[in-house]
Amino acid sequence: MTPSTLLLLLADGRFPAGAHAHSGGLEAAVGAGRVSDLATLAAFLRGRLATAGLVGAAFAAAAHRAAGQPDRAGLLALLDAELDARTAAEALRRVSRRQGRALLRAGRSVWPAAEFTDLPTAGGGPHQPLVLGVVAAAAGLTRAETALTAAYQTVTGAASAGVRLLGLDPYRVQALLVDLAAACDRTAAEADRAAGEPPWRLPAAAAPLADIHAEVHATWEVRLFAS
Repeated sequence: MTPSTLLLLLADGRFPAGAHAHSGGLEAAVGAGRVSDLATLAAFLRGRLATAGLVGAAFAAAAHRAAGQPDRAGLLALLDAELDARTAAEALRRVSRRQGRALLRAGRSVWPAAEFTDLPTAGGGPHQPLVLGVVAAAAGLTRAETALTAAYQTVTGAASAGVRLLGLDPYRVQALLVDLAAACDRTAAEADRAAGEPPWRLPAAAAPLADIHAEVHATWEVRLFAS
């Protein structure tokens, strides 16, 4: 496969890493009445891209960079600790590590010759953006492509969940994603630039309400999505 095809493969929600089971916080936002139609979904997606999207893409790109360094184990451990510090909600930390384990399993199955042993194991496994960066490097993607994949996944998963949760017209939801394309590209480019900085200087954009919603969502006895 060419690198561009591999980018599509990793960005595809059907890649067997469990992304389809997560709404990116949308289910909790719908439950709180904050997202109820196309307009509020669009606002949610823009906010998510500017916060979780930027942070996740920057850390994925930084992990891609670290994968090629002689001290990769130490760098990845430092990135994991820095991302943990940026994830205020314990519920979101658990989700990120759970998704990281799922992606790591998929990566090892698809690229068995790749080296994944230096990823941190503390705290239940590495955060998902770090695994994405290492898997993308193993697949031969560039750092910029890795950042773009991460940013893209941030909004597409939640958009797909919006169709299921709100019964929205899927064509109009896809139109929202088209409208977000330029912002997604800019976010990925910003993340790629930031990835050259030391781990402690990577973006730390926060969404406190999303953190609160995640903790509330984790207590629901009945829910459609894991997060």
